[in-house]
Amino acid sequence: MTTEPMNGRPEGTEAGEVAGLLLAAGGGRRLGGRPKALLEHRGRPLVEHAVGVLRAAGCARVHVVLGAAADAVRARASLPGCVLVDNPEWEQGMGSSLRAGLASLRDTGADAALVSLVDQPGIGAVATARVRNAYRSPSTLAAAAYDGLRGHPVLFGRDHWAGVEATAAGDRGARDYLRAHADALTLIECREVADAYDIDTAEDLIHLE
Repeated sequence: MTTEPMNGRPEGTEAGEVAGLLLAAGGGRRLGGRPKALLEHRGRPLVEHAVGVLRAAGCARVHVVLGAAADAVRARASLPGCVLVDNPEWEQGMGSSLRAGLASLRDTGADAALVSLVDQPGIGAVATARVRNAYRSPSTLAAAAYDGLRGHPVLFGRDHWAGVEATAAGDRGARDYLRAHADALTLIECREVADAYDIDTAEDLIHLE
């Protein structure tokens, strides 16, 4: 079993708040319209599990972007201390949720946003903490990698938020921004401590416990 510090700040890192930003607005179109946030995992809604991962990785502040069945998520999921952000444009894709989430953090004093997706329960606190601990300053840009391929979570220092908001569109999220700033991106290999599958189709439900 791999044991790694969750909250340690590496030497040379500026003190700064890294907020967790969970994108949980998807409607589960390929799951027959079952909102991903409400899929059951370990006896509770998947959104609770995802918030718990961010907290265990050291994010005291967590903002959760809701869209599909937002009222049902509020009623059924226990998310104490989280800021719940409604995205009325959730059907436009992940980009709209990313924009809404970053906008919700702008006046909080957070120096970076650690962005994770609700439908990746195989990415736990160890991998998430690795990316969180890559924070150095508001100019930090870092992401988990799996066999060298960029994945989630992704850490955006505050200096990048405006650029991400300006370019995030459709289901591409920040993909175009990250590609354009590849020279500034630090990849954190996480393959040995996480499984980066998505819960997209009925066949993927086998991953839920």
